[in-house]
Formats: sequence, C-alpha cells, structure tokens
Amino acid sequence: MSPIAAGIVGIGLLVSLFLLRMPIAFAMALVGFLGFAYLTTLEAALNLLSRDIFDSFSSYPLSVIPMFILMGTFAFASGISQRLYKTAYAWVGHLRGGLTIATVFACAGFGAICGSSTATAATMGQIALPEMKKYKYDDTLATGTVAAAGTLGILIPPSTVFIVYGIMTEQSIGKLFVAGILPGILLSIFFAITVALLCWRKPSIGPPGPPTSWKEKLISTTGIIETVILFVLAIGGLFLGWFGPTQAGAIGAGGTLLIGLARRQLTWRSFFAAGKEGLRTSCMVLFIIAGAIIFGKFMAVSRIPFALAEWLGGLPIPPLAVMAIIIFIYFIGGFFMDSMALIVLTIPIFFPLVQKLGFDLIWFGVIIVLLAEMGVITPPVGVNVFVIKGISPDVPLENIFRGIFPFLAALIIVTVILVIFPQIATFLPGLITY
Repeated sequence: MSPIAAGIVGIGLLVSLFLLRMPIAFAMALVGFLGFAYLTTLEAALNLLSRDIFDSFSSYPLSVIPMFILMGTFAFASGISQRLYKTAYAWVGHLRGGLTIATVFACAGFGAICGSSTATAATMGQIALPEMKKYKYDDTLATGTVAAAGTLGILIPPSTVFIVYGIMTEQSIGKLFVAGILPGILLSIFFAITVALLCWRKPSIGPPGPPTSWKEKLISTTGIIETVILFVLAIGGLFLGWFGPTQAGAIGAGGTLLIGLARRQLTWRSFFAAGKEGLRTSCMVLFIIAGAIIFGKFMAVSRIPFALAEWLGGLPIPPLAVMAIIIFIYFIGGFFMDSMALIVLTIPIFFPLVQKLGFDLIWFGVIIVLLAEMGVITPPVGVNVFVIKGISPDVPLENIFRGIFPFLAALIIVTVILVIFPQIATFLPGLITY
C-alpha cells in the first residue's frame, strides 16, 4: 500500500473511531502510532510515541492552557458571570428581546475571562434561562441564543482553540488572542442584531422586561469592573509585551482568585470544585494535543498534506477560491465531527497549503475559530446544544437546534466579512512588535 493510500485509510479509521465515541486523544494517538509503524518501523513508532508524549507534557508553552482554563473556572466560582448578566440586563433588559440581548453581551464578557464555549454556554445558561422563562420568552429563542452566544467563549480571548492552533502551527498565541478581539466584538453585535430582527418580526417571542432607571444602570455597571481589570491585566499586558501567554494566564487566574476571596464568594467547596474542573479540562486538552502531534507525524510520512497542497495549489483557480474550498470543508465537517477533533485532524493537512498560498496565518487562525464556533452548534453533534438541553430538559432538542440557525447565519456573514476584510483580524496583531 502506498503512503498516500495508507494515510487515507488512517483518516477513515480515525473518523470511524470518532463516530464510535472513542476519546479524541486516544483515537488520534492509536491511528497515528499504527500508521507511523506501518510506513516506517515499529521501533520508530514506539520511539515517536514515548518522545512526543513526553515532549508535549514537558513543554513550557503548553503551561498556558491550565492557567487560562483555571482563570475561567475561578471566574464562575467567584460569581463574576452573575454580575455580568445583571449589568447587561440593567442596560438592555427593557428592550424587546432585551433578556436575550443581555445574554449575548454577558456571554461576550464572560468569554473574555473563560476561553471555553461549553463553559460559557453552561454558565450563562444556568443564569439566563430561568430569567427568560420567568418573563415568558419563547423557548426556541432563549435556548438557541444561549447555545450560540456561548461560542463567543472561544473567539474573544483567551481561547483554548487559539492556544491549540498556535501550538500546532507555531504561531504567536499572544497575537492570536489579540486577533480575536475585533471579530469577537463584531460577532457579538451581529448576534444582538439577529435577536432584534427576530423580535421585530415576531414581538411575542421576546417581551420587554421592566425598565430600569439611569441610577440603577450606573450602579449595575460596577459589575463589569472586575472583568475589565482582569482582561486589561491579562490580555492588555500580553498586547504590550509586558509578559508572555503563560504569565498572562497566571496573572488572570490569580486575579480571579483574589476577587473571589475579596467578595467572600469563593468557599473551600467551590475552590476545590473549580480546581478539579480546571484540572480535568486541562488534561483533556493536553491529551488531545499529544494525540494530534502523533497523528500529525503519521500524516507527514503519508505525504497527504503535501499531495493535497500540490493538487489544490495547481488548480487553475485563484487562491481565494482555494480558501473558499477549505472553509466549505471545515463547515461541512463541523456537522459530523467535534470541532476540536476536526481542527487537530485537519490542521496538519491544510496548514501547509494555506502557508504556501501566502495567506496571513494569524487571520487563518481566526477563520478556524469561527468555523469551530459553527461546529459546536450545528446538528447532529453540536455540543453546546446538548449542554443547553441538559440545563433545560423540558425543551425538545429539535427546538434548540431550530433556535441556533439564525445565529448560524450571523456566523457565516461575519466569516464572509473577515474573508473580504482580513484587516479586521490582522490590525491589532500588527501593532505587536515582539
């Protein structure tokens, strides 16, 4: 069997293991090991397995992952998410669809200190869905909004997907974080516009809440001060070159812990629960990266990435059309595969091609994250939808999926805008000199 044929068989086996619900990391490591052993020798594969796993877990750059994840878990335990929602509700809750708009902006704020789409959706869902039910919001609108707005957690920095992309492609994590700021703000605005249009078309699905005075609005604004401080310290310091990504995450996690202690909301029980959840999530991501590295070595010796790059690069079409094909493959793949699995599977295949065609690699990282956002809400494996289903078991699953489609349209529009105007993603990273 030729190396390319072996690579194709390996990809098919990997997808089959994904469909059988085998853990992503173990599936990629197993297929990568077997494929590498087949194309080289068993001794070389055993050496690769031990060396790459050791190198992955002893790599200093990977220490950024537990730091930012811990920052998000401490933020939830410290009650920051509740205060963000109350602030957003005070300002826009009186509008038609105001509670859902407040949820979008609260998710954006929480995403600035979290980095996980599922954590953002789960956290804000527990806070916002009972409120929307109390004010008789349509279940489809309410659940669809929370599931979709939760995706802002992986676009607005910090982001676990940016970290994984940066490590796999050796791009600056600091620049990737900063690149997500303007697209994140743009997507938040488009989500809010989507809610406004839905409620304008059918006012009964999002009745306005009670109005608040200007005094109440101003007082509620204090609820975002700690989030702004954490974001400025962690991401602002990263932007200015005061410290690296790992130090930024450590400062953010430490600052969040201090806020929880100062407000007396972080009990011993919640502290240990947050630490346990942060450890579990960090281990999951680290194992995925280790598995992806092993599978990537198999892809390299199979020569599939280089053959694909030569084929697509040789097509009589402009580079932008090639990029459109890549985006379409990611979009379709997100329907059938977990977004993280899709990214770590395809980066070794498509990244060399994107690099050869001369596209900005930081911009491509933002595009990858937008496509990952689509993957976490699209059927049949949209993980955010299942998270919201767990919070609202009385809402039929098909209603939640139906609720995400208007927001999926917003995601597609923002992706097209970024393809046409890549400067939205590259402007701020261009100001970083390190």
